[in-house]
Order: sequence, then structure tokens, then C-alpha cells
Amino acid sequence: MAESRLTSPAYLSGEAVQEARELVAELCRLFYTQGWVTGTGGSITVKVHDDSVPKPHQLIVMSPSGVQKERMVAEDMYVLTGDGEVICKPEQKPYPHKLPKCTDCAPLFMKAYKMREAGAVIHSHGMESCLVTMMNPFAKEFKITHMEMIKGIKGHGYHDELIIPIIENTPLESELTDSLTQAMEAYPKATAVLVRNHGIYVWGDSWINAKTQAECYHYLFDAAIKLNQLNIDWSSPSHGFLNPSKAFQQTHSKKCIVLDIEGTTTPISFVTDVLFPYAQNNVKNHLISTYDSDETRADIQLLRAQVEEDLKNGISGAIQIPSENSEKDLIVDAIVKNVEAMIKADRKITSLKQLQGHIWRTGFESKEIKGIVYEDVYEALKKWNAEGIKVYIYSSGSREAQRLLFGHTSYGDLRKYLSGFFDTKIGNKKETSSYSEIAQYLGVDDPSQILFVTDVHQEALAAKSAGFEVVISIRPGNAPLPQDHGFKTITSFVEI
Repeated sequence: MAESRLTSPAYLSGEAVQEARELVAELCRLFYTQGWVTGTGGSITVKVHDDSVPKPHQLIVMSPSGVQKERMVAEDMYVLTGDGEVICKPEQKPYPHKLPKCTDCAPLFMKAYKMREAGAVIHSHGMESCLVTMMNPFAKEFKITHMEMIKGIKGHGYHDELIIPIIENTPLESELTDSLTQAMEAYPKATAVLVRNHGIYVWGDSWINAKTQAECYHYLFDAAIKLNQLNIDWSSPSHGFLNPSKAFQQTHSKKCIVLDIEGTTTPISFVTDVLFPYAQNNVKNHLISTYDSDETRADIQLLRAQVEEDLKNGISGAIQIPSENSEKDLIVDAIVKNVEAMIKADRKITSLKQLQGHIWRTGFESKEIKGIVYEDVYEALKKWNAEGIKVYIYSSGSREAQRLLFGHTSYGDLRKYLSGFFDTKIGNKKETSSYSEIAQYLGVDDPSQILFVTDVHQEALAAKSAGFEVVISIRPGNAPLPQDHGFKTITSFVEI
């Protein structure tokens, strides 16, 4: 019944479909002026937004193939079902127009819709997206960090390393489908795929999100090309000069270092004696003062889901949180008791770490808290950065908490020396799959090119099982290690 309604003449001629048709034509004209869809190249597709229709079943509008994009009008568009079946196509125009044909990108667009639940996909032939894949003809990824426009890419911040997979071009557009699928599977967080000597596919939750990201990607590509011309490294936090003899060195020849925080870069006592008590002492005030904010609402929702799971599993200390319709004070009091129990048990769960990070943000920004790192860590970060070695953090604390700690230390803001941050959203630190995921994200050819430094024996075992090189940090206050553990140990980063 729902399917027949969507394919009825009344619906196809309705306001929602017409708006989507006109939007694609308008975007094509805009992108033509930016050089993204010249020479009939490139293409755009959007979902027909209708709140009454589940997103996977919403109709799809696609631009035609081989058409002057700057001259297109709404009537030139193809309309497809959510499964990709053409249900409405344009009429033939007189000579010299070609026979109408749906975009050759259709199979690739459908992959983005099905694998990413996209709301729109843009395929650009912009010169920047082509040239950036040619600067290193062997690279399988484009990487850039510490650029303001990275913030426009979903899930990324200024200090993050943005990684875009690169696939090889083929004579026919449809032949790219398999390699695009493989890239999307290998890079689940990516919102774009580059095609060497060809262009880029960008998708987003909506046409606005896709357009914003496409603009940011092209800006970053242009920046990388110009930085390369100036012999400046766009892929390192410091953006130092490239070594002329290594300017086009393959990225996999550089080893990465992944660091734990507690007991490795920072004394355990800082976490147990400073951060945890600050969060515990301020959780109630924080929840009350920010209760109506979207951020705190999201924190409460995440905690509520965790507590429900804890109650089912009989976790000690878990108590029922009143429904959303209950009085604020009752909800806050229940959350405080649950959080206190979680902190006491030192649980490494995302819901707790996310809330703690938001509380700590207040403390760091008000300078009530200052991050502590060992002096040898500070010196090592400077040294590794100068050598072009990329350093990442992997901690059970949220990524925001990690950035706060390294952004507010007695040595100043150390985030300029760090290429990215991982937390438990990528997986539990004692599970091998988490480290395999990190290796995939970093794009190394072999996990052994990654050095992981931690103070926890179980984390060391998990990383080793994933193929990482592992060193265990011995610091004052760290837990004793099992006899004959078999790992190299250090007492200072000077030894690395």
C-alpha cells in the first residue's frame, strides 16, 4: 500500500518530489560554477524528504548522464524507488540533445544509500579532488590534520586526522562499484571516497550535510596541493617542512605510536585523586545547571540505557532511573547514585566517560584542573613530531576528556603534537578487535608498524594479538605485572 502510494502519479507530481527535482537542478548549476560538474561530468542525487516515509523507502532523485549540468531543469531528473528502480524518467528533447539516460553513478549512489543511510550523495570531478590523488601515486589514503575546515567533516575536530580512502579508476563508472564498496566497508567512519585521477564521492545525512562536507573536502584538497608546492607537510600536526628526499614517501613507511594515558603519559594518581573526585563532587550541580541542554539530555539518555542494561544483568549499585516525565530532582538523584557506583567500580563504559568528560571540561576551562603529563612524555612528543612520527591517544576516557587533558597541561597545549584520539567507542581496550579497528583506521600495511604503549597487561596482550608492537610502561603507582609477562618495559619515554 505504501509502495503504491509513492509511485502514484499524484505523489510523483506532488510538492515533495518536485522540490527534490528542483533542488538537484539548482545544485548542479551551483557546482558547475565551482568546477565540480563541468563537461557533463559529475552527478548529484538526493532523497525525497517526507517525514511520513521511513528513510530507506523514500524516493530518490538523480541527475541524468551526459547532460550539460548548468542547463538542467527539474524535468530532466530521474526518480527512483528506495531500491533503485527507475519509476519516472525525462522525455526526449530535440536535437542536439542525446537520448535521456540515468547517471552512470547510480550503482555507486545506491551503495551510499544502503550502506550509510545517506540522504544525499555528490560526485565531483573537481580538479582538486583529482590532483590530490596524484601527489603520491602509491598512496591508498589521503590524510590531513590540524586544519580548521576538518571540523566540517562529520565526526571530526580540528585536532583529528582526517583519512579518506583512495580507490583506482576504471574505464567505466559502474566498474567502480566493488572497490567503492570495499573502501566503505574498510573505512566505516569515512563520509567520502576518492577515485584516483577522477574525482570524489561524498555522502551525508541530508543534502545540506553532503554539500557542506563536499565544500570542506575540496578546500582541504586545495590546501594540501598548495602546501605541497610550498614543501610543507599537510599531514602532520606541526605542518613542518617536508624533507625534499622524502616528499612523496609512501605513508606506510612511517611508524605510528599509540599511547595509553593512565600510568603511561600521566600518573594514575591524577585520575584517581583529581579527575574522578572532581567529577563525582560536581555531577549533581552539572546535571541541574545544564539539565535542559541537548548535550546533557543526550548524556542522560545514554546513562539511562546503560542502567537498564545493568539492571537486567544484576550489576551491583545500579538503581532504576525514574521516567522522563518524573520530577527533575528525582531523575538527577537517581543518576547521581548510579554514577557514584560506576565511578567506585572504575567502570570503563562510554556513558560514564562521556558525562565525566563534560564535567571535566568545566573544570579545565575554569582552570580548576590542569592536566599532568610526565616531563619525558612532553619531550618525546616534541621529538616524535619533529621526526614526522604520528602519535595517537587511546584511552577509556572520552575523546573530549583526552583533548581537555592534553590541551591544558603545565607544558601548554600539547594537542599540536597529536594526530588523533580513540576512546571506547572504537571498542574495549582489552579486546583484540579494538586494536584491529585502530590499525584499519590508521591505514598501515602491517599492524606491526604501530607501537602501543600501556601500563595494563591485558591491554598489552590484546594489542599484541592484533599484531601491534607493544611496550609496557612502568610508573610509580602502576599495578604489578605478572611474572614472565614477556613484554619489553620502560620507565621513561626516553627509552623508546
